[in-house]
Amino acid sequence: MSGILGILAALALLILLAYRGVSVLVAAPLAALAAVLAAGAPALASLTHVMMPALGGFLAQFLALFVLGAIFGKLMEETGAARALAAALAARLGPANAIPAVVLACAALTYGGVSLFVVAFAVQPLAAELFARARLPRALIPATIALGAFTFTMTALPGTPAIQNAIPMPFFGTTAFAAPGLGLIGGAVMLGFGLAWLLCRARRGRFAADAPEPPAPAAARLREMAQGEGFDIAEALRDGAPAAPAPPLALAAAPILLVVVLNGLFAGVVLPSLLAGQPADPRLGGADPANLIGYWAILLALAVTIILTLLANLRRLPRLGETLGAGANAAAIPALNTAVLVGFGAVVASLPAFALVRDAVLGIAPGNPLVSLSIAVNILAGITGSASGGMSIALGTMGETYLARGLAAGIAPEVLHRVTAIATGGLDALPHSGAVVTLLAICRLTHRESYGDIFAVACAGPILALVVVLLLAGRFGAF
Repeated sequence: MSGILGILAALALLILLAYRGVSVLVAAPLAALAAVLAAGAPALASLTHVMMPALGGFLAQFLALFVLGAIFGKLMEETGAARALAAALAARLGPANAIPAVVLACAALTYGGVSLFVVAFAVQPLAAELFARARLPRALIPATIALGAFTFTMTALPGTPAIQNAIPMPFFGTTAFAAPGLGLIGGAVMLGFGLAWLLCRARRGRFAADAPEPPAPAAARLREMAQGEGFDIAEALRDGAPAAPAPPLALAAAPILLVVVLNGLFAGVVLPSLLAGQPADPRLGGADPANLIGYWAILLALAVTIILTLLANLRRLPRLGETLGAGANAAAIPALNTAVLVGFGAVVASLPAFALVRDAVLGIAPGNPLVSLSIAVNILAGITGSASGGMSIALGTMGETYLARGLAAGIAPEVLHRVTAIATGGLDALPHSGAVVTLLAICRLTHRESYGDIFAVACAGPILALVVVLLLAGRFGAF
């Protein structure tokens, strides 16, 4: 019992420290140490031989994605592509629709298969431009990106290539289009609730509607015009420094479209044809190359897009080396933040008490497979700070049992798949989540400034959608 209390106390400590603005690079090791000491496990061994290998393994696997994504986002900013897209969206949708524009931009990218981390890097400059033009609170940017990238396109929409939609397939024998009706309704609830929340919050923090347009050079006056938590326009306009001419709209939109198209091309045509029939490579640790197609595809898509963007915008990048260096450097802290949380999860999972927590969670409401599965996945995602991690633990331990219970209760495997996917997108966005920490780092904001809105759109909204889907599934089944 003391071990379980130690895990809960460590989790509470991590959330508290993260919310208070303590760097996760400090908070995660402290929380892991607290859990280890409470369990009576060897402290130094847990930190050096459990946490550090897990941290290093994550970086070894995903650092290239972080670096390429950060460079891509930096190029979108430095070439003026983000500014051109912002101007076009603002002109077509109007300042009042800046929030829906950012949400839809994130949704299009993530539904196209682009990693949510890449989306955060790429869209943040666009969001900053749009929010500055619309005079919206800067603190709403992370929640706006989260709504488009972390919610309905990640777990609900049928056919989404997100890993959260792929993990249930082998357990339930389903496809990415499982229970499309339930998925569309769940996605609509998440989107509708999230937009309603953000637009309401924006109305409370917006500049006065009749305020005059601020002169670009007057950085001090721009700050004085801000009301409450208003956007720091001076930062967005670089304190009045003249901006380079923006590229044509077609050229500005081309990088985002290229990432989506090339990702689909590499994942669906090029790599499968190149790797067809190839055996497992010992250099890959025995992994089947076919299982790495998705990851390799996005890396290649980003790399090719970066090269083509550079060639098309050489005149707009007079300090090319500095731009590339700044982009690569911007990936360091987000990657480390996420990796250290993976290390924290590895330490907790190595403790004997974690098996008791897992079994207790998976045994909730055994008479109702959908409710039991939803609660189990949600709680485990909250403990691990990862949607895919919580889902993997739940299905890896009890996937066959849930399938058997579901079939016995007349529940289609497609419903189990969709409920599992939607459930995993609830408590995965608690303050210690790697995605949340990374998003805040990219936006240069703190938990105190922005987490309340993230919780509303990325936790409360998906949980509401889960309740709606459970009610509909119980009444109508799969559709």
